[in-house]
Amino acid sequence: MSAPLLNFREYGRFTPARPSLLFLHGLFGSSANWRSIVRRFEADWHVVVPDLRNHGDSFHDDAMDYPTMAADVRLLLDALGLERVVPVGHSMGGKVAMVLALEQTERVAALAVVDIAPRVYPDRFTPILEAMAGVPAVAPKNREAATEWLARRVGDRQLASYLLQNLRHARDGGWYWRLNLAALRRHIAAIGDFPEVLCDAPACLPVSFIAGARSDYLDAAGREAARRCFPAARFVVIDGAGHWVYAEQPEAFVAALRRFLETSGV
Repeated sequence: MSAPLLNFREYGRFTPARPSLLFLHGLFGSSANWRSIVRRFEADWHVVVPDLRNHGDSFHDDAMDYPTMAADVRLLLDALGLERVVPVGHSMGGKVAMVLALEQTERVAALAVVDIAPRVYPDRFTPILEAMAGVPAVAPKNREAATEWLARRVGDRQLASYLLQNLRHARDGGWYWRLNLAALRRHIAAIGDFPEVLCDAPACLPVSFIAGARSDYLDAAGREAARRCFPAARFVVIDGAGHWVYAEQPEAFVAALRRFLETSGV
């Protein structure tokens, strides 16, 4: 039995002669994260922005590895009748996009990967997940109180605000996470992983890796891994940006993505 379809947002008008843009969010994110960026492309492109499994308004499921998440995306593309796409994936979404490109290269016209590489990363998120698990129990009176409580535990108010986009107010007056927090905690190692065996058959297509200058996700080892999987990989570094490149430097990010789309022949 196949998984249900991912929840998604759609922008622009589909044109058979041109592939659609497919924006994929990162861990703890949702399709809403891309809204301001997508608005810059919808006049010229058909754009699809899903919530990945266990995120946003998509279904909850215990499985959480990259081949499974890429299969979710393929199922959505099939349902929408989209034969070719240009995935733009940030962090976890970038890994999903890379797996899609490696498994079905003929379906991916070009690929933009934002501040992540096709490699294994150490677990940076278990302390964050543990802090998030405590938020509903403290029953904050309002979102501001929740922000203050979580910011003290994760050490970053901006990160706390980002995470709390997923906090919802229940009818009984309590709070709950729309994220499948239990599944994320169980599979955090898989989220840091990458099926590197797929790179034994590299994907020869236009690929741009867009990194933040203040981030360490796309270091020398990451670039080496990227070239192994995608021999045509190009690298762009955005000054003044950390891991959340598109949110911290949106103008520079949009410019870099536009240049890539214009020069990749899609």
